[in-house]
Amino acid sequence: MNFNLLIENLTNPALLFFVLGIFAVYVKSDLEIPPNSSKFISIYLLFAIGFKGGQELSHEAFTYEIGWSMLFGIGISLLIPLYTFFILKRKLNIYDAGAIAAAYGSVSAVTFVTAVSYLESQHLTLHGHMVAIMALMESPAIIAGLILISIFNKEKSDNTFNFSSVIKHSLTNGSVLLILGSLVIGYLASAKQAEGIKPFTYDLFKGFLAIFLLDMGITSGKKLKAFFSHGIFPLAFAIVIPLLNGSLIAILSSLVTHDITSRFMFAVLAASASYIAVPAAMKITVPRSNPGLFLPMALAVTFPINITLGMPLYFQIVQHF
Repeated sequence: MNFNLLIENLTNPALLFFVLGIFAVYVKSDLEIPPNSSKFISIYLLFAIGFKGGQELSHEAFTYEIGWSMLFGIGISLLIPLYTFFILKRKLNIYDAGAIAAAYGSVSAVTFVTAVSYLESQHLTLHGHMVAIMALMESPAIIAGLILISIFNKEKSDNTFNFSSVIKHSLTNGSVLLILGSLVIGYLASAKQAEGIKPFTYDLFKGFLAIFLLDMGITSGKKLKAFFSHGIFPLAFAIVIPLLNGSLIAILSSLVTHDITSRFMFAVLAASASYIAVPAAMKITVPRSNPGLFLPMALAVTFPINITLGMPLYFQIVQHF
């Protein structure tokens, strides 16, 4: 295990701004991000993730292996929320179960970047299409989470479930539409055209991410009691489920590719939990879900677990299976 890599990622400014937000609440500071600014940053992050994924996809020569890899990634993103939702709703309300299931079915861009650094420490290089697959894996989990919440929401005035209307609502939901639309636009844009907005899509991303996580830290800090009010369950879930998902996908990924780096990245993506796209989507779409529950699970537990235990484990699995 690379201890320096661990320290580098745990001192990541974006992560520390999240901690600062929680600290601000703890000391009863009046620090806050205006609601309109917070919503704009959420929209920006979804746009940038989708556009960059589309650009990466446009640079790849399409092969059957890439095609199957994309389908495999989308399948992971749909299946993980499906099974985790039924575990979660035994202990939590429908809104939190759906949001957490979506978060763990979706992916963490920061964990992805960390995994790339891990590969570089092993003198291996990532294939570009995995960046596009990461972007493709964002929205299916959000859609799955919204559908599950719609199906099991007993507070609806009409309990009849119209599958086609839920699918339409999920696909036309602002957050999902933005990330998918940005992916398509990024794919269609030429390198020269993309260069024109690069300062906005690339250079500003980490700064906006830091402010977004500061806002999420403040929001989480105000509701952090919810994380502990459910006992050991959220903590156990945030440790066991990612390691289980990552290890299983590290083995199953051999069905679509024999490339060690791609299989490792699939495992990391399956094990990671989104704290950018899903919180941004849920903040707009399911305001009744509690970020004070799923954000600490994803950021404070799953993220460091993946860095310290997960990545070395997944790498060993893809090498030997």
